[in-house]
Amino acid sequence: MLAVRDLAIARSGVPVLAGLSFDVASGKALILRGPNGIGKTTLLRTLAGLQDADAGTIEFPTDEGAYASHADGIKTALTVQENLAFWADVYGNPVPDTIWDQFDLADLKDRFAGTLSAGQKRRVGLARLGVIGRKVLFLDEPTVSLDGFSVKLFSSFIRDVHLASGGIAVIATHIDLGLEEAKTIDLTSFAADPNAAPNGDDEAFL
Repeated sequence: MLAVRDLAIARSGVPVLAGLSFDVASGKALILRGPNGIGKTTLLRTLAGLQDADAGTIEFPTDEGAYASHADGIKTALTVQENLAFWADVYGNPVPDTIWDQFDLADLKDRFAGTLSAGQKRRVGLARLGVIGRKVLFLDEPTVSLDGFSVKLFSSFIRDVHLASGGIAVIATHIDLGLEEAKTIDLTSFAADPNAAPNGDDEAFL
């Protein structure tokens, strides 16, 4: 289970969210909603351990977490197959035979990633989630550049593969992914006072 209690977070020292608590059980997804700038990305980065919280606690097996942002994280000079093999090797896993159909990549295996369209690159980037073997996924607008068919492929992977095997997904998105049983949190209700005392962290937000 992912358990968050009374979390407060800041972006470049400016408070953005406060008093946030929630649980996500194994096999479940949480959808994060809210306007641009409310703190969805900051929250995901904090949950994934990429930056510290100002207050509160986050509990889950940290060696089971993975964060994916808008970047596809692929090497353009490698083929699609080589890209997935690279990420699988980093995590000590094989590339599942099912991954090619799950992300409609079978016909692209031998294509150099640099020759792919934006949507195709995005599918390769998302296919990494199927080879790294991490149970807790923190996903920031994962469907950017995807067409309707590809969105359905991604949703099916999350629902029928990742969640069905006991995984957890926390997803910031503005679109309906068709995950009917997913809980939704509108972060607007947890917006912090931006004029509150800064936490002293002036690290640039990347």
